[in-house]
Amino acid sequence: MTAAVISGIGAWLPPDKVGNDDLAARMDTSDEWIRTRTGIRTRHFVSAGMPTSLLAAEAGARALQSAGTADVDAVVLATTTPDRPCPATAPEVARRLGLTGRPAFDVSAVCTGFLYALTTAAGMIASGAAEQVLVIGAEAFSTLIDPQDRSSAVVFGDGAGAVVLRAGEPGEPGALGRIVLGSDGSLADLITVRAGGSEQPRPHPDADPADRYFSMRGREVFGHAVTRMTESARAALAHTGWQPDDVDRLVGHQANLRILHAVAEQLDIPVERLVIHLDRVGNTAAASIPLALAHAHETGELTPGARVVLAAFGGGATWGATALTWPALKSA
Repeated sequence: MTAAVISGIGAWLPPDKVGNDDLAARMDTSDEWIRTRTGIRTRHFVSAGMPTSLLAAEAGARALQSAGTADVDAVVLATTTPDRPCPATAPEVARRLGLTGRPAFDVSAVCTGFLYALTTAAGMIASGAAEQVLVIGAEAFSTLIDPQDRSSAVVFGDGAGAVVLRAGEPGEPGALGRIVLGSDGSLADLITVRAGGSEQPRPHPDADPADRYFSMRGREVFGHAVTRMTESARAALAHTGWQPDDVDRLVGHQANLRILHAVAEQLDIPVERLVIHLDRVGNTAAASIPLALAHAHETGELTPGARVVLAAFGGGATWGATALTWPALKSA
């Protein structure tokens, strides 16, 4: 079967960098409180007039440059923060990149969105529907957050990361292994924005004003995230035939440092092999994994030949994991 191979990578962050002290100046928190509970020091927020499509296009352009191409057969965008409820944002991203006419669509699986998008793109390549696909994770999560809610406002940030996938051979560097995915709709209220959909349209006379903002039951999310990320990573390793000792880098969804450490411990992978990027950007949901990959690539933390496991958990609930050998990529 034809494999989907990573051939380019790129990332982009909004220029507005917000430190913990900036947040402490307007709410009941502190740098120490945020760092000790999340591991986050800074994050980036979009400014007025900066939609998700702009972030996605900036990251996508860099991934295309890294891959040495200006054209792809399709664009798949993972996001929880589309420019509009309707239509999808990916066609606008394609337009910004000069790819008008190419198929472009959104995938919504919150923090697991990038892995779901990779699966979709890999399926297009395996079926022969595409030779190259641009896969982007992009979020303007600050637009969903109550700015006075200490439990969420300190955690999330905005940004975008992208990869180009091309048709290739299963055994070559960059080829995606089996992508293990799952979901459980009974956990929908763990991570949610209640208002704005068909269940509770805006405006709604009986709606709680808080329902228009993101909410998360953090303690419960922690347990489910560790369990599901660990299980899916083990399944991905089993499909690849690797043992935990074979893994050079574990790139988990960058939600919380404690979650990442707990997953590494459950998998018997030393925490020194974790790729940590959340301290610089916070939780960027669907953009989290590609941003972490792009940063590790640029800093040399990810080197060609490294055996890498990706794992995520997000709203839905959704989860997933895959494994690959890191390829030699050009910097954007």
